[in-house]
Amino acid sequence: MLPPLRPPEEIHTARLLLRRPLLDDARSLFERYTQDPAVTIYLTWRPHSEISETEAFIRRCMRSWETGDAFPYAITLQEQRDAIGMIELRMQGHKAELGYVLAREYWGRGYMTEAAEALASWAIAQPAIYRVWALCDAENTGSARVMEKIGMRREGILGRWIIHPNISAEPRDCYSYALTR
Repeated sequence: MLPPLRPPEEIHTARLLLRRPLLDDARSLFERYTQDPAVTIYLTWRPHSEISETEAFIRRCMRSWETGDAFPYAITLQEQRDAIGMIELRMQGHKAELGYVLAREYWGRGYMTEAAEALASWAIAQPAIYRVWALCDAENTGSARVMEKIGMRREGILGRWIIHPNISAEPRDCYSYALTR
């Protein structure tokens, strides 16, 4: 049996550094996106009203690296160390799931596409991984476009799949995307 697959602790791209999150990232994330209703609209949690909520999130991220349950990365620009978003890889046997979020002031610059492409490319290059997949709300055109740009194919709609509490208390339709080999 193979040992559990663990991604690198840092991934460098042309403009970004993806790295393990630090508790010090809480302030930057709180100021940039965790309290922003426009950023959190399609997420599964409500905007944070206190920095302590963001600190608890970062602690969960740090524990995930230790347990190997998930591998969340802080997204930073190469020239600065402040986190501008997060991206996470969740290994599930022969599959790897992506999830991501980026501060609004950095939208439209290709940063999330760059981060997602780097992490998806690393994952699909692993001999044990045959599928990298992600979901987005059927109305989240920005996220759908990121997945399409990195070569993921829309496989279909998962009806009434997930609750996005910032939109509705009822489950919403999601698009399923995947990159396979």
